Amino acid sequence: MCDSIESGQPWILLTYNLPPEPSAPRVALWRKLKKLGAVLAHDAVWTLPATSATREQVLWLAQEIREADGEAQVWVAYGERPEQDTQLVALFVVHAERAYREILHALDDPARSRTELARLFRRVRAIDYFHAPSGDLARARLEDMGGAEGENNDSRQF
Repeated sequence: MCDSIESGQPWILLTYNLPPEPSAPRVALWRKLKKLGAVLAHDAVWTLPATSATREQVLWLAQEIREADGEAQVWVAYGERPEQDTQLVALFVVHAERAYREILHALDDPARSRTELARLFRRVRAIDYFHAPSGDLARARLEDMGGAEGENNDSRQF
């Protein structure tokens, strides 16, 4: 976890409104936001660290919302105080840490395949914007399993 956050961490914010019916666009949007690792920072404000990749993804989501007869607003914002950044970063780290811990727990289950867990690890690593503490341990444990299923132990796969 980052103990000191540089003041001025940019965040991308998405607010939206979708018609209640059909529900499929709302569910699809929620799933996509979760896949990106977005956190619901306040009421209906979805938040991600502002990177070129997250900006592009959120702009695409905003377009999908509009195509579903909804309204969307995308903002790039900065916290007024460093504590705000620290709190948001902590939310992201908690989410990633929880997922890494689940992977570490699953690594002790012989019924779980390394391939499945490696895939899960890659998904978590993609949304681990602030390097949760257990990420390196999960990666090392997966690499230690390397030959268990006859797979190439190439660390680039993570």
